[in-house]
Amino acid sequence: MSHPIFIFCHKLQCDAEGLSAPPLPGAAGQRIFEQISAAAWAQWIKHQTMLINEYRLSLIEASARQFLATEREKFLFGDGSEKPAGFTPHIEDTENNRKDT
Repeated sequence: MSHPIFIFCHKLQCDAEGLSAPPLPGAAGQRIFEQISAAAWAQWIKHQTMLINEYRLSLIEASARQFLATEREKFLFGDGSEKPAGFTPHIEDTENNRKDT
């Protein structure tokens, strides 16, 4: 069993557990592997899923894949990827989020 590798995560700006392997092929995957933690990658996957659903992207289309690549770069290495206009997160359990009065 291999031990976790810790890296300085560019997104989180702290030392954190790295990925076990590059998440994508090529130079982009290697850069993410070397500079992005597993926690930050999980955040990106959640954000990417939201983008795919909200914009109804078809990953068969090259333009959709390019859009996600651009947003991934902004999310992980830039100032962040914006949520779609009017996006409201789904609240799974309103009972747990309600304040007692």
